[in-house]
Amino acid sequence: MTQELNRKLSIAPMMDHTDRHFRYFLRLISEHVLLYTEMATTGAILHGDREQHLGYSEREHPLALQLGGSDPVELAQCAVIAEDMGYDEINLNVGCPSKRVQNGRFGACLMAEPGLVAECVAAMSGRVQIPVTIKTRTGIDNRDSYAELTTFIDTVCSTGCHTFIVHARKAWLNGLSPKENRTVPPLQYETVYQLKKDYPDLEIIINGGFTGREQILAQFPYVDGVMIGRVAYQDPYLLAGMDQALFGSTNPVPTRQEILQEFKTYAARHVRRGTYLSHMTRHILGLFQGRPGARAFRRVLSDNAHKPGVGTDLIEKAAACVRSG
Repeated sequence: MTQELNRKLSIAPMMDHTDRHFRYFLRLISEHVLLYTEMATTGAILHGDREQHLGYSEREHPLALQLGGSDPVELAQCAVIAEDMGYDEINLNVGCPSKRVQNGRFGACLMAEPGLVAECVAAMSGRVQIPVTIKTRTGIDNRDSYAELTTFIDTVCSTGCHTFIVHARKAWLNGLSPKENRTVPPLQYETVYQLKKDYPDLEIIINGGFTGREQILAQFPYVDGVMIGRVAYQDPYLLAGMDQALFGSTNPVPTRQEILQEFKTYAARHVRRGTYLSHMTRHILGLFQGRPGARAFRRVLSDNAHKPGVGTDLIEKAAACVRSG
């Protein structure tokens, strides 16, 4: 059995954001925050380029794989592959509302089929030793009563699933885009707090709408952990000091310049392997958010990283804008 993960703070799975380069970058800021991959579908893993979808650096641990799918057999096969590759957790996506995901019969639409979700979790848990967790919403469409949510929780936790990450908004499967579903349905923090009161033996992680350090820290009297999403992309240095505040670390907080130097070394290694610099530097544009020179830092990287033959010295050039600003 793997060591119990500390989920006090985690970074949400975000398509086109939480790839291996961004995860490595975040690990330079925080040693302990739990990182999640982008959602990978069972079909992509079983029939696609496995290294492309699942490859990662050992430094990224603790690291969880989020799976998209609804076939228990395929999900179990993918869970075994993920465990063999060293992932620390498997998370089933029961929260994404996009049409593409719905057409594949997974994501948030699975909230309407708690029995199937339970089958999926049981199939995965029966094949692996690492934890299997659920990321879900408070409800879907007009099926958003607290009773319906607890029916879902009761059904799924009967399989032994212990950890539920709850995006504190319901999802509209029709009429709203995935982007609108992240902002339009009202936040329901009290619903998630009530879940923790009613299920004290479950690990309840809250997700949705957190934009600042104090707001994040204020959640801990009510829930077991906080998952943050786009704020970590827009202002990644928000994580600096969280190891000390939440995980008991006594290591010094890295400076932005120290982080940048380490990332430059990482980027140089991948450029030599054929990775485009822009595929990596796009993830670090927010490092100096709110600091003098931040706009110039972003502009230097955005305007030049895609150019043929550009090297990691561009990162030094961008950093100089901040030092001089």
